[in-house]
Amino acid sequence: MTAGVPVLSMTVDGVRAAEYAAVPTLEFMLRIVHAGGPPVRSLTLDTQVRISPAGRAYDEASRERLAELFGRREEWSRNLRSLLWAQTVTQVPAFSGETVVAVRLACTYDFEVAVAKYFHGLREGEIPLEFLFSGTIFYLVEGRLLAGRVPWDCEAGFRMPVRAWRELMDRYFAGSAWVRLDREVFDRLYAYRVRHTLTGWDDVLDRLLKEGGG
Repeated sequence: MTAGVPVLSMTVDGVRAAEYAAVPTLEFMLRIVHAGGPPVRSLTLDTQVRISPAGRAYDEASRERLAELFGRREEWSRNLRSLLWAQTVTQVPAFSGETVVAVRLACTYDFEVAVAKYFHGLREGEIPLEFLFSGTIFYLVEGRLLAGRVPWDCEAGFRMPVRAWRELMDRYFAGSAWVRLDREVFDRLYAYRVRHTLTGWDDVLDRLLKEGGG
């Protein structure tokens, strides 16, 4: 690291649902400690968040729900790889000593996305997360504004309770789920609904499942 650049360390203290967000969003409370060097005038923090599936245990029910992601039991040892969740940029204002900022991550309920499949497949416990940081630190030396890079090895781990994601989805979707369909398939489903005078989509799918023995 370039001489004179502020020395920072980072930890994730907790997670909460973002208030008044247009889409489901979690806020991770990131504590940044100024461990030495000149004062920080601002920080443009790039954060990559990855899920480390191998960092927790799975019961048989979870393995069945996650089979689409990781395959059969005998395949898990080679398929349980890290999953990229999100990349985001956080603007951190001037601080000394330490500060706490919210790293905001939007959450999708689209089951075509691997991360949503993974979260939905878990019922309890914790999700091992890896926060990888980069970005630019702006700081003052003898009245001059300088810039330096956040070191590549700056990272933090956090174990997010599964309930944090599930409660967020319940807040926005109230016990329902979202499934994306090809438009032609939707048209066929709609025609089926009209033909059988069914009142809602739950009725359509329930009837089709019963007809198919599901």
